[in-house]
Amino acid sequence: MLFNSHVFLFAFLPLALLVYFGLGHRGHTRGALFSLMAASLVFYGWWSAGYVLLLVASLSFDYLLGARIARLAAVDKPRARRLLIVGLTIDLGLLAYFKYSGFLVENVQALLGTHWHYTPPVLPLAISFYTFQQVAYLVDCYRTAEREPSPLRYGLFVTFFPHEIAGPLVNHREMLPQFAEPDVARARTERITVGLICFFRGLFKKVAVADVVAQFANPVFAAAGRGEAIGLVDGWVGAVAYSLQLYFDFSGYSDMAIGLAWMFNIRLPLNFDTPYRSASIVEFWRRWHISLSRFLRDYLYVALGGNRKGRVRRYVNLMLTMVLGGLWHGAGWNFLLWGALHGSYLVLTHAWTAARERLDLAPLGQEGRWTRPLSIAATYVAVVVAWVFFRAETLDGALGVLKGMAGLSSHASSGLAFRAVWNDDLSSFFRAATKTAILFAALPVVFLSTGLHRWMGPYNPALIGESAQPLPAIRWGWQPSPGQVLACAAMAAVAILRLSEVSEFIYYNF
Repeated sequence: MLFNSHVFLFAFLPLALLVYFGLGHRGHTRGALFSLMAASLVFYGWWSAGYVLLLVASLSFDYLLGARIARLAAVDKPRARRLLIVGLTIDLGLLAYFKYSGFLVENVQALLGTHWHYTPPVLPLAISFYTFQQVAYLVDCYRTAEREPSPLRYGLFVTFFPHEIAGPLVNHREMLPQFAEPDVARARTERITVGLICFFRGLFKKVAVADVVAQFANPVFAAAGRGEAIGLVDGWVGAVAYSLQLYFDFSGYSDMAIGLAWMFNIRLPLNFDTPYRSASIVEFWRRWHISLSRFLRDYLYVALGGNRKGRVRRYVNLMLTMVLGGLWHGAGWNFLLWGALHGSYLVLTHAWTAARERLDLAPLGQEGRWTRPLSIAATYVAVVVAWVFFRAETLDGALGVLKGMAGLSSHASSGLAFRAVWNDDLSSFFRAATKTAILFAALPVVFLSTGLHRWMGPYNPALIGESAQPLPAIRWGWQPSPGQVLACAAMAAVAILRLSEVSEFIYYNF
């Protein structure tokens, strides 16, 4: 089931809210939580009912194993560690089988020159997300010797439908206490209103911006995948359009997830904070997919040794973390290269920062009046170049687009990025002009707009770090005024009218 579908918006969501708060109003908090978990399983099973059993089996196994690890961690740490290794092996092995077995077999056969047939399994929806969340839970059971006593709350932590499919990646420490609050199933008008505003803000980003700018990116990458030469302008338009598509698609999903969760009195962690306004790659990863960056830092980078074993080891750990983070997104050389490219960016940034400190120079990006704008522009270009590997379906396709961006393609046709949008009949002229205007308007928006938490200010529904922080109101932020309400209603109307052009979220594939 998709957030941007009629069945979700007009059937599933109202019914889930009605049952949840109906039971909560009668004092049946446990029943309300059970209804929410059941609704989440229906939401997941809408895609494939068969894989609901896999999800339930996975969370049941990890819940029981986590309890055992926590008990042993208090009295027999080595034995608890062995159990943890067993759990991680099973969880990550299951993920590897479904997600990476086809990629592994394909490359082994290419290396050995064999040609035996192997049909990879269908990738279960959201397996990357719920596996990582449970891995974090098992590790923390070992580290703290503490466990969640309620299987219902644990099951809801894993399956809660607003974050179930494409994040944000939530941590049990920030979610389980919220489900344990006695009034969690009591309806609050303000929270439902704020949640709807955030939801429609995200839905508007998805259907009115991301799906529109995708029409400029798709023809370029499709042509490159077919081996066609890509021109300079088309290469850059396609790459920039994809950077905008991904930004509005994923940040839109994250806004919708936060809004939906807040309707049910649950705060999800902030996942985006205007990442294209970053003045370095280090800052970019503090702002882009914040929940994934946090997981990779806490459970991979730190586990590898972090920065505790010298500068060279730190750089090796950074590279390994980013390469594995790239493979988390997908089984392919393009994702591996995307992760390696970002790892290289991070290593170079840290090395340059260390060199500046030794020379007693100003911090990176703060040297002068124009330094930060130039640093932001350079960082954005570096990110756009890396996104080419992320988007292209083959390495040859990625290299074809990059070759065009570098102006190295000969005999390349021009206007490819706009050809699918523009045609000669007058009836479509205004639609094409509108789509082109959206493309050119979207770029400054990502540099000038504010994050969801700052826009909502005192009504902020998101966790920042692991705490709920009300923020001061800003000039152009949300206020419950007639003008703002009308603007949000118009935004919601546009989004609903475009629901007939349903498309999946990009991160559903991961």
